[in-house]
Amino acid sequence: MANSLVLLIFGLVMALGRFSSQAEAARAFFVFGDSLVDNGNNNYLATTARADSYPYGIDYPTRRPTGRFSNGLNIPDFISQRIGSEPLLPYLSPQLNGQRLLVGANFASAGIGILNDTGIQFINIIRMFRQLEYFQEYQRRVTALIGAQRTKQLVNGALVLITVGGNDFVNNYYLVPFSARSRQYNLPDYVKFLITEYRKILLRLYDLGARRVLVTGTGPLGCVPAELAMRSRNGECAADLQQAASLFNPQLVQMIRGINSQVGSDVFVAANTQLMSNDFISNPRAFGFVTSKIACCGQGPYNGLGLCTAASNLCPNRDVYAFWDPFHPSEKANGIIVQQILTGTTEYMYPMNLSTIMALDSRI
Repeated sequence: MANSLVLLIFGLVMALGRFSSQAEAARAFFVFGDSLVDNGNNNYLATTARADSYPYGIDYPTRRPTGRFSNGLNIPDFISQRIGSEPLLPYLSPQLNGQRLLVGANFASAGIGILNDTGIQFINIIRMFRQLEYFQEYQRRVTALIGAQRTKQLVNGALVLITVGGNDFVNNYYLVPFSARSRQYNLPDYVKFLITEYRKILLRLYDLGARRVLVTGTGPLGCVPAELAMRSRNGECAADLQQAASLFNPQLVQMIRGINSQVGSDVFVAANTQLMSNDFISNPRAFGFVTSKIACCGQGPYNGLGLCTAASNLCPNRDVYAFWDPFHPSEKANGIIVQQILTGTTEYMYPMNLSTIMALDSRI
């Protein structure tokens, strides 16, 4: 009996040791940005930029809305799966404490942009500077848990995703005719201004310890159902917004090259989400979609007007729609984007894809 008890205790200790080492081995993951990657922070804010009601989350494992602007999983969820991490909690979640902090956190907030005046119509959202302040606060909380040295190792070894920029066009420059920013800048100068401000954000992330950062460009802004509904006559993508994306994304890659050269390492990796999305927008049937023009959930032309609500038109099969609502990809489209992030050529991922990053970092 005594021997059995000793063996039982020994077995439990070994199992706990394995669990502990697995938890420590799993790479932390941090997410910054807008509604494409928000997983529920805005649920805790008094804002109209929320996805906390049906039919959002209809295909999520719980079949309930989570704050993700998706019918199911979003881009960070798929990345978490690929790097062997638990799904991230939003930073404002009361459940994010204790050991859960070591998994990482999602700081993203729907409606925000590179600029502080982007998304002002949504009132109470977590602007980019505030997300970075929360990241500092997060590190203080983790330091209290595991000490300064281990916290530094956790942050330096983490994977970071940042997705921001689209709202600076859609919910700022082109929000209304003759917007303040469009009167202040012509489009090429506005893009240069955004890139300059984005550079400051990325360097601040570096100062805060980030050493592997996936930086997505904007998607094909003029091709989303909302813009087709408002700007298109025959289903063609809106030329002005497409031009904005075509100016912004190459300059983003150029800026990332410059920062990596400055810091002496490939810290920042550019993900060409415009090209990734163009693939299934231009040839939806090749990816199993029936349409890339009509949103699954919405109303009006292309289901592109207003919000996705319980009163909206709702498609029965979300897997055959490239867009879930007027602005956001469906769960299936998010999975296709992440597959390119994982294995895409340098045309899609510069200077390397996520699989290469994981292989390189596993040797350190």
